[in-house]
Amino acid sequence: MARYITVTLESRGVSCTARLLDDEAPRTAAAVWDALPLSGQVFHGKYARNEIYNLVPAFAAVEPGKENTTVTPIPGDLCYFAFDANDLATPSHGYESGGGPKNLSHIIDLALFYGRNNLLLNGDQGWVPGNVFGTVVEGLEEMAVACQDIWMAGARGETLTYARSHED
Repeated sequence: MARYITVTLESRGVSCTARLLDDEAPRTAAAVWDALPLSGQVFHGKYARNEIYNLVPAFAAVEPGKENTTVTPIPGDLCYFAFDANDLATPSHGYESGGGPKNLSHIIDLALFYGRNNLLLNGDQGWVPGNVFGTVVEGLEEMAVACQDIWMAGARGETLTYARSHED
């Protein structure tokens, strides 16, 4: 039975639908599904290229670990990344020295890749493989336009939400 989630940019009123990759990434897909809905401030990728994401507190009872990983996500991929606060507390991420999301010790980055030519290589961290846990099956074109608007117009005040859609 396939499971679907909706990915929404709340202020822009744009959504897309993704199918969870239960066969390819069963632990990650289950952890995300069980935690939904998840919302947070949207950010646009700086290193990866055509990516929007949010940062949420770790939610899995047991961290899924690496599965179905990639460093070259394609349009429509939903990826899961696990970080600790020190991974993100660098000036290159826009924080002052010693800054960063200190209120979260374990951070999950849930990302949507909306365009081509992405490479998960961070100048501070090196390769950053992500677990591909879903693929967009409807609405990617409209979402890509909204994502490009985040890049050009800014992300302030925009919320990215992942929610259960349906099963079939």
